[in-house]
Amino acid sequence: MLGFALVGCGRIALKHADLLHGGHIKGARLAAVCDVKAERAQKYGAKYGVPHFTDMHEMMAKVGASIDVVTILTESGLHGKHCLELAPYKKDIVVEKPMALTLDDADAMIKACDANGIKLFVVKQNRYNLPVQAARAALDAGRFGKLVMGTVRVRWCRTQAYYDQDRWRGTWSLDGGVFANQASHHVDLLEWFLGEPVAVFAKSRRALVNIEAEDTGVAVITFRSGAIGIVEATTATRPKDLEGSLSILGGNGTVEIGGFAVNEMKVWQFADQTDDDTSMLARMKETPPNVYGFGHGAYLNNVVQTINGNGSALVDGLEGRKSLELISAIYESIAAEREVVLRFQTHHARLGQRVAI
Repeated sequence: MLGFALVGCGRIALKHADLLHGGHIKGARLAAVCDVKAERAQKYGAKYGVPHFTDMHEMMAKVGASIDVVTILTESGLHGKHCLELAPYKKDIVVEKPMALTLDDADAMIKACDANGIKLFVVKQNRYNLPVQAARAALDAGRFGKLVMGTVRVRWCRTQAYYDQDRWRGTWSLDGGVFANQASHHVDLLEWFLGEPVAVFAKSRRALVNIEAEDTGVAVITFRSGAIGIVEATTATRPKDLEGSLSILGGNGTVEIGGFAVNEMKVWQFADQTDDDTSMLARMKETPPNVYGFGHGAYLNNVVQTINGNGSALVDGLEGRKSLELISAIYESIAAEREVVLRFQTHHARLGQRVAI
């Protein structure tokens, strides 16, 4: 049994803890939790019956022998710092999205994990959604033909009360806006389907909330294949979440996956129809309880299998870096008010800047 320790006991930690403690991940268990806020750490420790700490180094010193994997669930802008501090303990590391807010931090994380002989996993659970897996299989089988366009839409609701819950939310130094936070999974999906991006032009605004970063934006991406990608992202949908979707258009087929968490097959049309196609819409519907969807379980199973030598990581550090580079280019384009060609050096974007909050 691999022992998992959670560093950070915020909103997303509940998903990880429930899966690991509830026996949903074969070969894994929850070993310890840590949060700088004592009441959070104590609450999780009591709920799941595991040791709790307010200092991750104290946790590693006292119960490190029972820990095989550390999952970093802290603020996005601290992922790099915490990964670098944890890597010398030589425990494999799982980090929630985005892996960092700057490419320098991402590169340092990859280097530190390599130097310490440990694996680095970046959580991109939406890749495991059943409709997404079906569409990816169609892509790998060449059923789309020439890729023409891909679109992702994130139309979610995050009110001022959400951002006011924690001082770091919506800040440049620790979070970013809708592109870096809520839409990071969807940017990853678009890139996973359309391939290497070569240029991006983006615009954004703060529409309904008072934060440093954006709550609404659009981006137009050119891919090396010639396909065009569109990202439409907002947390200004009212009064509740509306949509988290992915559309892929090719010369021989079209797929649209909707729902509020990329969880429901809406369109499945191919020129070369198969027997399975007729039932695809009926079979590929999931109803998750929230925007996190059902993919975390499958993702953590992949982590366990990879560590045990029974597979390879779907999203390791290098794979996780790809979407971060595109997100960074989106912010650079917004700040510079021009198209940005990848690869690039950040000159204008504020995402990940180390400033006090």
